[in-house]
Amino acid sequence: MKHRQRGATFLGLVTILLILGAGVYAAIRLVPVYLEYTKVARALEQVRDEYASTDTNPQMIRRSLEKRWDVEDIASIGWKDVEITKSNEGYDVRAAYDVERPFVANVYLLAKFDKSVTIQQ
Repeated sequence: MKHRQRGATFLGLVTILLILGAGVYAAIRLVPVYLEYTKVARALEQVRDEYASTDTNPQMIRRSLEKRWDVEDIASIGWKDVEITKSNEGYDVRAAYDVERPFVANVYLLAKFDKSVTIQQ
């Protein structure tokens, strides 16, 4: 009589654990990056709300961003790297940046972020 083997082999179990472990490690490396992005997005939205329907200029916007960057301890992008351009509605404020984190040996994880808000006057 032939008996069928059921269940996972040791090699199959190790393979599954390696794949899950790599995913968990990648998540551990990327969660702080995404948490910092939420700080950047929140700071831009707070500046938008602060200067909505008021007379402003790029220097005032940058000063407000600088204060928020210091309080939130944002390091991936500097407040000077935020683009502020004049538009028909007011000012467009855009934070576009890349964050690179080491994964294993010379393999890196790259996250690209792009957040923009319009400050209407």
